[in-house]
Amino acid sequence: MSLRGLDHALYYRHQQGELINDTGCGNTLNLESAAVIRLVLDSLRTWAQMTGLDGFRFDLAAIMGRTASGFSQQSAVLAAIEQDEILSKLILIAEPWDIGLGGYQLGSFPARWHEWNDRYRDDMRSFWGGAGASLGALATRLVGSPDVFGPHRSAQTSINFLAAHDGFTLKDLTLYSHKHNHANGEDNRDGKSDEQTCLNADIRLLLSVLFFSIGTPMLTAGDEFGRTQSGNNNAYCQDNELTWLDWSKADPDLIAHVRELAQVRKSYAHFSRRNFVTGTFADGALFPDCQWLALNGHSVDWDHPDEKGFICILSHEDARLALVIHRAWLSAEVNLPLRQSHHWVLIHSIAAPHFGDQFSVYEERRL
Repeated sequence: MSLRGLDHALYYRHQQGELINDTGCGNTLNLESAAVIRLVLDSLRTWAQMTGLDGFRFDLAAIMGRTASGFSQQSAVLAAIEQDEILSKLILIAEPWDIGLGGYQLGSFPARWHEWNDRYRDDMRSFWGGAGASLGALATRLVGSPDVFGPHRSAQTSINFLAAHDGFTLKDLTLYSHKHNHANGEDNRDGKSDEQTCLNADIRLLLSVLFFSIGTPMLTAGDEFGRTQSGNNNAYCQDNELTWLDWSKADPDLIAHVRELAQVRKSYAHFSRRNFVTGTFADGALFPDCQWLALNGHSVDWDHPDEKGFICILSHEDARLALVIHRAWLSAEVNLPLRQSHHWVLIHSIAAPHFGDQFSVYEERRL
């Protein structure tokens, strides 16, 4: 109301006199206007200086790149943020889409930005939920989604996530096949109706894969202890027990599992590397930065329907970790390549008790 009262035509995007609703809220700011850009930058700087926060996550961030000729990572407001003495030093995270025409812009933001990676979310859910994502898709997400962000951006650009504030909680992904939004008062019409679920997956295994993927892992508050919204996947309008964090119902074993994952991830630079893996040798390296093998130690046949898993060997300064993924009912012998005077030590392993899925991490050590 305040901006409409000040200058309706200046502050909001219009087309032929009508508001452009690229946000879904009817109030899309005109970020090509110098006055609006100044308002945005002043607001961001005020928050940063008064609170000392580390950065910002921008909802519907494709709005910030919209120009009269389409999306541009060199739009006036994005360029102004990059040139600002304070804002250019902060962490910037984009939800890289809005609901307007051409609004899906994953991978299109300036190099320094991080981006929510919904392809990670969708491919991981599809693979572990049994909906058909390929081994190749899973492997690509595991190493930071170079098909989206490589090769000239950081491998940490990808914000890897399985669940967010929109949609099912992580636990509900494994409990519900359909949304249960009747409490929202819209006859269950609201919220995403075709959300990919993971009824055949184990929540601890999903968390393990998330933490041991290259990129930046993200958890929604409460997913680390098994929060549920009783199948409501659009609970923005609920301010009650449905959405509150109920620590009295927290799963202590799940919390301990997440704590262990964070500690192990922090101990190995393989997962926080900035350069994307290429399968090649760095100068003087004994091993390629990444090697893909079938579970039996042979080459992976990515297109073979009977291929149920793979080995991903990551090398950092010739220290090697082997990530082993096996999705099958039957056990499989894993054949890791050995070098003289070394052996492989299991540092993390999780198996879904009812479905047979397994994920393990091995470290190569001297005898």
